[in-house]
Amino acid sequence: MLEEQQGSFVSGELLANQLSISRNAVWKAAQALRNQGYDIRAVTNRGYQLVRSGSTVSAEDVVRRLPRNLPLDVVVIPRVKSTNSEAHRLAQGGAAEGTVVIAGEQTAGRGRHGRSFFSPSGTGLYLSVVLRPALEADQAQALTTMGAVACAAAIEELTGREASIKWVNDVFCDGRKVGGILTEASMDIESGRFDYVVLGVGVNVCRPRDGFPAELEAVAGFVSGEDIRAELAAAFLRTFWKLYRQLPACAHYQEYRKRCFVLGQSVVVSREGRRIRGRAIDITPAFELVVGLPDGAQVAYRYGEVV
Repeated sequence: MLEEQQGSFVSGELLANQLSISRNAVWKAAQALRNQGYDIRAVTNRGYQLVRSGSTVSAEDVVRRLPRNLPLDVVVIPRVKSTNSEAHRLAQGGAAEGTVVIAGEQTAGRGRHGRSFFSPSGTGLYLSVVLRPALEADQAQALTTMGAVACAAAIEELTGREASIKWVNDVFCDGRKVGGILTEASMDIESGRFDYVVLGVGVNVCRPRDGFPAELEAVAGFVSGEDIRAELAAAFLRTFWKLYRQLPACAHYQEYRKRCFVLGQSVVVSREGRRIRGRAIDITPAFELVVGLPDGAQVAYRYGEVV
């Protein structure tokens, strides 16, 4: 009812009568909606109002766009330091695989190598999912690349814009970085397997209200002029889970290889404090970047960063 009358006040008495519940139950329901990310105003003698502030995606907005057979539990928090940190906390407390954390804003969002990830309120998708895969530690790259493919595919599905990938985890549109994947894990040292994995995705959905920081203005982009965060979250989760269910097979390998725009290009690979110059030749089935060096040798790098 509040969504139908969005922007207008609906009296608590009318809500109670229409829903056949008590006024106290109406108050509790409004509070529950706030906890899901909805902006609900309550004013004495006027009632309740749904305000579309744009700051937070609601869990319901995402869940209703997902197939019912997906084993996902979506949790929305208006503001967190980092969705990955929150997902770690939940995983350590026993959260099931498929627990998804979405935030309207991150105050300490992070990317690879300890870098910060600009995460202003209301304009980006900040999402992390708890995974408990039966994989060896050296197969972690399969999850990061799977996330990158799912992110790129979701952007294309909703915007029609071509989305490509810079090895290993960055997503680009029209030459600008619009998103990235951060995969973190807790390991069982004896077995060499994961206790759990947290896979995070960050996407610049709309242009930030105050623009990007000066150091990002020339390189960062965004995917849409509209708020499609709920749609993008659902599209990402649908595609990611379809691929994830096929593990240990890496059904996304050819798609990743096709989207990787560095192939055939001169590259500089930053690795363990060194910079290696060469030409990106191929991606192996283990998602290693094969680089041809000036002396004619070819080296496959499992980890590193193209700068």
